[in-house]
Amino acid sequence: MIASIQGNVIRFGENYLVVETGGLGYQVFVPIHIFDGLRLGEQISLFTQLIVREDSLTLFGFRDLEELGLFQELIRVNGVGPRLALEALSTHSPDVIKRAVLNKQEEIFSQVAGIGKKTAQKIILSLEDRISFEDHLLYAPETAGINGEVQEALISLGYSVLEAQAAMQTIPEDAPLDLETRLTIALRFFS
Repeated sequence: MIASIQGNVIRFGENYLVVETGGLGYQVFVPIHIFDGLRLGEQISLFTQLIVREDSLTLFGFRDLEELGLFQELIRVNGVGPRLALEALSTHSPDVIKRAVLNKQEEIFSQVAGIGKKTAQKIILSLEDRISFEDHLLYAPETAGINGEVQEALISLGYSVLEAQAAMQTIPEDAPLDLETRLTIALRFFS
């Protein structure tokens, strides 16, 4: 099992990257948002899921464990394969998908190419008992949005995804909802 990969991006494809590490280039299929601001030669760190089929080994990569976990739950749904799960995560963030499941919003899933009404219903029924809902995610979507910005800022400052997530845990729930304050609190974790 390949649980994660870290290396330099040596090629872009339509929905994949080639990441070179240890002298080998690995083709990793990723959600579309991972391409944002990414350049050739840049180092990247991804959590991965290896899908083994009779005729192929396919590697899927994600920036954080939440996204990987949601991908793993989506592919467990009957009728949703890895490519469709990846398309869902390219179309919507994990927060949006979780809220759609909680609120039984089939139309959110129907916005994903390849997902019709029946598949949307299957996803909601299958996931409503299996995914965890965090109180701040459900009741304060603006907090989830600003926390995403803080995490991206930490990564752009050179911290790894895991370091950024650890720093994010130190931000109190009642902290002001502005980027500068939350980023300052998160940066204290590293001093």
